[in-house]
Amino acid sequence: MTSTQIPRETRPSLLRHVDYFLPVITLVISAIGVLMVYSATRGPDTLLRPAETRFLERQFIFVVIGAVAMIITAWIGHRYFQRFALYLYTFMSGALFLVLIAGVESKGTKAWFQIGGYQLQPSEFGKIVLIVALAAWYGTTNTASGRKLVIALVIAGIPGLLIWRQPDLGTLLVYGAIVAGMTLVAGVKGRHMFIFLLFVVTLATIVLQSDSLANYQVDRLLVFIDEDSDSGARYNLEQAQVAIGNGGLTGKGVFEGTQNNSDLVPEQQNDFIFTVIAEETGFIGSMTVLGLLALLLIRIWRISQIADDKFGSLIAAGVFSMLLFQIFQSVGMAVGIMPITGIPLPLVSHGGSSVIATFIAIGLVQSVHMRRHDYRYDGSF
Repeated sequence: MTSTQIPRETRPSLLRHVDYFLPVITLVISAIGVLMVYSATRGPDTLLRPAETRFLERQFIFVVIGAVAMIITAWIGHRYFQRFALYLYTFMSGALFLVLIAGVESKGTKAWFQIGGYQLQPSEFGKIVLIVALAAWYGTTNTASGRKLVIALVIAGIPGLLIWRQPDLGTLLVYGAIVAGMTLVAGVKGRHMFIFLLFVVTLATIVLQSDSLANYQVDRLLVFIDEDSDSGARYNLEQAQVAIGNGGLTGKGVFEGTQNNSDLVPEQQNDFIFTVIAEETGFIGSMTVLGLLALLLIRIWRISQIADDKFGSLIAAGVFSMLLFQIFQSVGMAVGIMPITGIPLPLVSHGGSSVIATFIAIGLVQSVHMRRHDYRYDGSF
């Protein structure tokens, strides 16, 4: 035993350092999500046709599985994932490649494995693996050199290329946000960040000018660029904005949204779940939900700042970047200030892979908080 080591039995209990605010607010947001998913999918509740509960049951199951995954992840510890970062990254890349061959296609995107009655989207879990891989790479030094940045772009570029081939523009943008956020926190120099931004712009131009995007994805982008475009995406956006406008200050009441009950907003349980919140709970309810998400983000950022090791700080920063971009993009596309890209609202939108992956991400952040006093030890956990 070295002088820096302390016997395990004398180390502070991990439970003493649990941030209980983090799981509580995560579960509160998830509960709101379950309710909103049910409202968006229940259909007309009449004597001849009882309300649909299939989506409610599935979302509840996803939250339960996610909560268990969060606890297990926090207990195992983020540094355990650091040791196996290379293996996790290799497995993720293999899964993203395999889904292009053996996955199922939906609306022009081949991004899911069909497992019984459920679909598994590896790119959602790939976000977490990318955060771990970049934190492991950037965490070896105090500053991010040009070489560090180039290799980080390669690390992100391999799964990014595979996601481009699906194609899934929304998820690709989230990956880009993760890289950008973690690169800033890693301490990249200004000129290197400028080169990174040029790279991102060039890559975006190549993607938009290529034939890899499906027609509906192109239509979604055109709606944001050209207000006079006439397409299904324009209809989706108009209906979403009508629903948000209907909510007013206090909303029409849960289960009472006219746009919702008329099923006029496509994918309202997924991409446009914010329209259900806005129409049925109004401005007050919408701000409450966004406020809860903001508190979650603030807490994650705080944990990133108080982490004793750079790897843990980068993990929390990566999760922060991922969630911040998804929230901004999901709400922004519903109100018309961002292009429609099909990004779920974290913990609220329907979707097992997204919900479970987000819970795992929160578990990693919890681990950073729980183990922030262990950095002085020898690294054996």
